[in-house]
Amino acid sequence: MFHDACMATAARRRTLDDLFAAACATIERFEPKAALSASADGALIVDIRSSDARRREGVVPGSLHIPRTVLEWRVDPDSPWRNPHVGGLDQRLIVLCDHGFSSALAAATLVELGFRGAGDVIGGFAAWQEAGLPVREARSAQDGLPGMGVPEAA
Repeated sequence: MFHDACMATAARRRTLDDLFAAACATIERFEPKAALSASADGALIVDIRSSDARRREGVVPGSLHIPRTVLEWRVDPDSPWRNPHVGGLDQRLIVLCDHGFSSALAAATLVELGFRGAGDVIGGFAAWQEAGLPVREARSAQDGLPGMGVPEAA
């Protein structure tokens, strides 16, 4: 019986390309300049990159750092570990990663949590920099739980 269930799961296996395409179909994808404009209109850019990458490459002013490993717990309105700087389900969240792949998967998860306006930055932080958009040095690491800090200074 267990073997049959595993075989059925294997038959339904989707590739990473399948998962990425499905994620992209459920979210709004923003070119970097459009993400900056949306941020100026109230969207929150959520940077899921590692702390090391942020120290090395810089950060987007106004973005909120929530590592990918704790993203769902920091944004879910019902979570006791929610970051208080994330708005309600009507808050437009734009996820930013290194190159625009894990951010699409993460944003699709946010849609499943009820953030209908969740999206990501096409090309990630690399595309943001290439577009010549604002970047500044990351402030020093914050104490406390990962993903519970305040947005970067604008």
